Amino acid sequence: MNSKLKNLPLNQVTYTWWFGIILFSLIWPMFVGPYIALTNPSFFGGSEVTNLTLSSALYVARNLAVGLAFLLAIYLRNASMLFILILIRFLTDLIDAPAFFSFRDPDLLGLIIIFSLCCYLPALFGLSFLWKHIKNKS
Repeated sequence: MNSKLKNLPLNQVTYTWWFGIILFSLIWPMFVGPYIALTNPSFFGGSEVTNLTLSSALYVARNLAVGLAFLLAIYLRNASMLFILILIRFLTDLIDAPAFFSFRDPDLLGLIIIFSLCCYLPALFGLSFLWKHIKNKS
């Protein structure tokens, strides 16, 4: 085992360039989505007159809270916290894709490609990396 890895505390993760890309792909929607919800209220069924509906407010609050928790976990380099956050994000995306398809009626093939490439695959690779890291450290 690398001596650099041995000196890290038990739960700290080392970042590689590809893990950084995975984290970025999982986190950026947490901040871009709320921005879109606030600047385009019709996306969530509101009108151009109303700025914030209940659904858009809940969406903004949920995503900003999880996004800030991700940033804290990255700053702390906490592998367990990152694992839990990515797992929660993965489960949420498993629910969001069918819900988005049901209520928005988008192109099914495009929806599958976007959710697979931008949500599911990065989450699965990130979970696998963190699981191996946690198991090797314990």
